[in-house]
Amino acid sequence: MLNIVIFGAPGSGKGTQSDLLIKKYGLKHVSTGDILRFEIKAGSALGKIADQYISKGHLVPDEIMIEMLEDLIRKNLDKKGFIFDGFPRTLPQGEALDNKMKKNGLDITSVLSLEVKDEELIDRLLKRGQLSGRSDDNGHTIKSRLNVYHQQTEPLKEYYAGQNKLVCIPGEGAIEEIFNSIVEVVDNLTGR
Repeated sequence: MLNIVIFGAPGSGKGTQSDLLIKKYGLKHVSTGDILRFEIKAGSALGKIADQYISKGHLVPDEIMIEMLEDLIRKNLDKKGFIFDGFPRTLPQGEALDNKMKKNGLDITSVLSLEVKDEELIDRLLKRGQLSGRSDDNGHTIKSRLNVYHQQTEPLKEYYAGQNKLVCIPGEGAIEEIFNSIVEVVDNLTGR
């Protein structure tokens, strides 16, 4: 089973590259951002709690994310593998993901880190906000989200490097070029 964490700052292209990987390898997409946006739009109790954090550029508490994640893993054990997009975002989440995967007889195969400079990220997110109307893609929230990423999420790189699972991919340039770099890594992992 191929289980990939796609890692990077907001706006690094995780969602775009995840979609391409799903089509090529038949993986189950696990996007906590999509799950949370669905819950917020639906007005569920979980969505209301999550919205209080997201609207301020903060991360949703680990216990909420981990509970949703374990349920999703258990319901999809028949898939070819998972691609985790936007999770884990903190070291405790990374450790919890490893534990939940092991509990279900699984392991993370690789962590692909899309490397993009902050200036490029800000530009991408502002453009995305104009096109999509996403309320969290505005100047103030973007800077807050990038600060949170650098402080709370980047330490995961060291965690996964220590497990020899981290692969850094240049995330600037044409979508197809970035994807080809990722495919080369994944094919080496799977022996294709």
